Amino acid sequence: MAELLKITDLKAKVEDKEILKGVNLTVNAGEVHVVMGPNGAGKSTLGSAIISDPEYEKTEGTVLFKGVDITHESTDKIAKMGMFMSFQNPVEVPGISLANFIKTAMELKTGERIRLWDFKKQLAATMEVLQMDPSYADRDLNVGFSGGEKKKAEILQLLMLKPDLAILDETDSGLDVDAVHIVSKGIREYKKQVGGALMIITHSTRILESLKVDRTHVLVDGRIVEVGDEKLVGEINEAGFERFMNCADCKNEDCVMKSRL
Repeated sequence: MAELLKITDLKAKVEDKEILKGVNLTVNAGEVHVVMGPNGAGKSTLGSAIISDPEYEKTEGTVLFKGVDITHESTDKIAKMGMFMSFQNPVEVPGISLANFIKTAMELKTGERIRLWDFKKQLAATMEVLQMDPSYADRDLNVGFSGGEKKKAEILQLLMLKPDLAILDETDSGLDVDAVHIVSKGIREYKKQVGGALMIITHSTRILESLKVDRTHVLVDGRIVEVGDEKLVGEINEAGFERFMNCADCKNEDCVMKSRL
């Protein structure tokens, strides 16, 4: 299976505070990876650092995407290469409609103009899958949207842009059961239509119930302290993160936990 994303010894900080302290992680094409950990572990920082959010400074390490070093590339270039990220708190963008935002992003990615009629037809069909009111297409992006509609709008972009890798940051955070079901349906549709890879950043397990997880990474205090398969998700769901909490600062080179990394 082709290697899609390779992160090596990645360290990142916000202002003067180091958040990531040496992360190593590899995602192959089509795989589903989950990054879990307690609040403040650095999960969102990891996603934001990968896509070169300017708020996060990468101080050491490398990020390769499709074999290309993107460690210091711009967010725009990384997106054009086929990477997508949905945010825990999607921002409002006054002055540009949801439809125009998506159409522009699609044209920037492909470098080609899209026929308006074809675009509108595809957009309407995709919004129907997500049970979105068609009127939202003409509303300013996320302005006045409920939390659930903002998350649906993110998944709408995912389905329209069809990236090779999607990083989903707390996509199910704050959603009710019905909204989680719809968002999960959209993610399954992405896997079905595109077959792309997913990196799902979460401290919950609701959104994972209908997905086959290939690898689970436990992030504590800016370090990945254990890697496992989907069984690890079940363990965390039952027992939480307590047994991982002291691993980030463990100095024992013979530690069983370290030997699994």
